[in-house]
Amino acid sequence: MANTKSAKKAARQALRRTEVNKSRRTRMRTAIRKAEEAITGADANVALKALVAAQSQLMKAAQKGIVHKNMAARKISRLSKRIKALEA
Repeated sequence: MANTKSAKKAARQALRRTEVNKSRRTRMRTAIRKAEEAITGADANVALKALVAAQSQLMKAAQKGIVHKNMAARKISRLSKRIKALEA
């Protein structure tokens, strides 16, 4: 356990940040899952709206350092590709 006052404060801050990051990661994963479910539903308009929401959550997570920016870009790219295939 932390001994100094500053180390105790850092430990408290780390716990708070962990909760915030968990929440953001959960929102991101839910948005991705909803987009994938919309794609399997084969409705291009619903899937496109779900993609926009997922893209927003992914980029926010990447910006905050929760996931790597390349991972976010890769997920968005793959979802977009699947939606374009639906539209065609």
